[in-house]
Amino acid sequence: MHIKANQLRTVQQGFKTYTLNLALIVAGSLFIALSARVAVPVPFSMVPVTLQTLAVLIVMALLGSKRGTLSVLLYLSEGLAGLPVFAMGSGGFYHLTGPTGGYLLAFLPLGFLFGRWLEWSLERRFLNVWVAGFITHAAILFFGALWLSRFVSWEPAMMKGIVPFIPGAVFKSVILAGIINRMSRIRES
Repeated sequence: MHIKANQLRTVQQGFKTYTLNLALIVAGSLFIALSARVAVPVPFSMVPVTLQTLAVLIVMALLGSKRGTLSVLLYLSEGLAGLPVFAMGSGGFYHLTGPTGGYLLAFLPLGFLFGRWLEWSLERRFLNVWVAGFITHAAILFFGALWLSRFVSWEPAMMKGIVPFIPGAVFKSVILAGIINRMSRIRES
C-alpha cells in the first residue's frame, strides 16, 4: 500500500508539471501573438515593424530553449491554421510562404539558438546579452530578406527587408538586454 501512495504522488506531480509546462507554452505563444498586434506598416516595404522578434527572444529567456521553441512552433501553427496571430491580425498559409514567411520561419531556429546561448552562458552582463540579442535580430532580418528575395531581387530585399529595421533591432536588443539583466539579478538575490 505504501508503494502505491508514492507512485500516486509521483503521477500527480508529473501531471502538475506537464500541466504547468503546457500552460507556459500556450502563454508564450499568446505573448508572441499579442506582440504581432503592435505593427507599424513601412510605406516602401512589404514587411511591417512589429515586436514579434523581441517577444520570441523574451519567451526564450523566460521559458528556456525547449519550451520557448514549442511556444514558437505553436504560434506558427496557430497562424498556419488561419488564426489572426501574425502581424496586423493576419493568418494563413500565405503568410508563411509569402514575402514575410522567412522572418516568421527564422523565429524557430534562431530563437532556439538564442535560448541555448542563454542556458549555456554564465555571463549575463548587459553588453553581452545586447550583442547576442542584436546578432539574433540581425540574423532573423537576414534570413527574412533572403526569403523576401524570392519575390524581389536581392538589393531591394535588403533595402526593404533589412536596412529600415536595423534601428528597431538595436532598440529591441537594448530592451531585451535590460529585461534579461534584471531577471538574472533577481535570480541571484
